[in-house]
Parts: sequence; C-alpha cells; structure tokens
Amino acid sequence: MRAKILVATHKPYDFPDNPLYQPIEVGAALREVHTGYLRDDRGEHISDKNASYSEMTALYWAWKNRLFENMEYCGLVHYRRYFKGSLPFKGASILSQQDLTELMRECDILVPKKRNYWIETIEKHYQNAHYPKDLEIAEEELQRLFPEYLEAFREVMKGTKLHLYNMFVMSPKHFDAYCGWIFPLLFAVEKRVDISGYDAYQRRIFGFLAERLFNVWVLHQSRHGGVRVREHPVVNIEGENLLLKALGLLGRKFRKKM
Repeated sequence: MRAKILVATHKPYDFPDNPLYQPIEVGAALREVHTGYLRDDRGEHISDKNASYSEMTALYWAWKNRLFENMEYCGLVHYRRYFKGSLPFKGASILSQQDLTELMRECDILVPKKRNYWIETIEKHYQNAHYPKDLEIAEEELQRLFPEYLEAFREVMKGTKLHLYNMFVMSPKHFDAYCGWIFPLLFAVEKRVDISGYDAYQRRIFGFLAERLFNVWVLHQSRHGGVRVREHPVVNIEGENLLLKALGLLGRKFRKKM
C-alpha cells in the first residue's frame, strides 16, 4: 500500500522513523528559522494564515501541490497525537503500515474516536468556548454554498459527540473532495469575520470550525455518498490530563451562565 500521513508540527520534535509518516512544518511563512522538514509555504499555500487555520494550512498545501497524487491513502496527524497501532514510538504504540492496510480494508475514511461532551451539545460547547456568531456565520455560508449539508450540520450541532483534531486517513479521491468542500466554506466565513480583536487562542477560529465541519462532511458522505467510516483510538505520546479538560469544560459552561 502506498500511503503518506502528514505529521503537523510547528517546532523540531522526534518523529517516527517510518516512511508512512512525513513531518510538515506548519506556518513556515511566519518564521525565519525553520525545522528542516517539509514546509507548507512552497508553491501555492496559505501558510501565513496558520495562526487562524492551524493544521489546515498543511492540508491546503498538500491539496494544491498534489502531494498525495500517487498515493492510495493519505492522512493527517499531529506531532503529539497519532492513531493507535502496533508501531512502538516514544513509549506508545502508533499506527503502522500493516495496521493501516488491515483497517482500510473495512472502511474508506478512518477518523478519531468521538469525544462525548455529555453535559452539552456541540453547538453549546462552541458557544461557550468561542464566539457564537462565528458558528452562525458558518451555518449561513454552508446554506449558501452547500445547502444539501444543512441536515448533517444541524444533526452534528445538536449531538454531544465529535471527531476531534482534524485527523483522518482516506483516499486521495476523498481528500480532494473534502478539500474542495471545506476550503471554499472556510474562506467564505473568513471574509465575514473580523478577528482583529481576538486573542491568540480565539484566532484559531478556522481550525476550530474545521473540526466541527469535518464531522458534517463525514456524516453527509456516510449517509449519501456510500462512504464507509471507521472510528479509531488516538494516542497522545505526551499524555493527556482528562480531568483538567473536564474542569475546563465545566468552567467555560458556567462562566457563560454568570
């Protein structure tokens, strides 16, 4: 199987010594000193938008510069987060070529296992953690550009579960279809949102929106495009404090009520 998974990073780090994984420096246009990895600022790119698009600048670069043209499968993970598998790496076990071969026999798109927010819907979570008007604009632009996705959007927003991190593995055919959908949508929202007063966290708006919208695209494709979707666990090689995340969720929720 010919497959390539990009590993988004903004700094030097240890990466798997395996041809399946390709580190890519995101936001390379924004810095003078570079990592020596593949960069997202060569050819056609939006690298200079990385502060607001996060890892999506790597996807745009790969899409426009046809990185995956000769691959059977392509994907995106993060320097700390990988799909779980049998390949030993930094005290964890991450997806290997053999793991991927076996998994993709049973699906067309591999996605992270959903996180359940339990106490609030995806819509409420976004409203509590970010600016509600941005989500409203995203829905309006979705209705204008891709109205057939509105049903999936509303279902995702009213649910409590979400595939996070903008991580996936899929065929280049599906990747092209996804990029041809998500980027026109994000660019349309960008034209209508003024982020000049946002702090560094909230400036990541288009990365946050893409996480939600990816779920919308996947749900619609599974319902109407005959696409087989499989969830798979994600490992954080630096560990993850789930209690701290839960406390942050509660804090944001109740601060909004005060």
